[in-house]
Amino acid sequence: MTSRFLVLACAAAAAGAIVACGSSSSSSSSTGPSSPTTTPSGAVATNTITISNSTATPKDIIVARGSQVTFINNDNQSHMMNSDPHPDHTDCPEINQVGFLNAGERRQTGNMTSNRTVCGFHDHNLPNVAGLQGSITIQ
Repeated sequence: MTSRFLVLACAAAAAGAIVACGSSSSSSSSTGPSSPTTTPSGAVATNTITISNSTATPKDIIVARGSQVTFINNDNQSHMMNSDPHPDHTDCPEINQVGFLNAGERRQTGNMTSNRTVCGFHDHNLPNVAGLQGSITIQ
């Protein structure tokens, strides 16, 4: 009787664990910035974004389709620049090629050929710091 009770209790616990695992979503949810859908006002035509004092300048740029964007880290700390949304970084994978930048480093994106017209970017390690968020409009 005791072993039968133990088997039933283990089966109930296993069923509860399966139900709990099955109820979680397989897709991750965005907890940070997401790409804008239109070109932000004030966007400028350039292929260079400079980071200093925890601020990306210019914040919003416009580039030709197929071109690359250079990120220059003139800050005194490292930054990890990635595509929106956070934490998935899937909108414009070309931006993810910049990745981790030590102070003083510069790195280019891949060729901006995403199907999106506007690609947001942010610092993966500081996703909610507005100064390290911006966009690249592909024309």
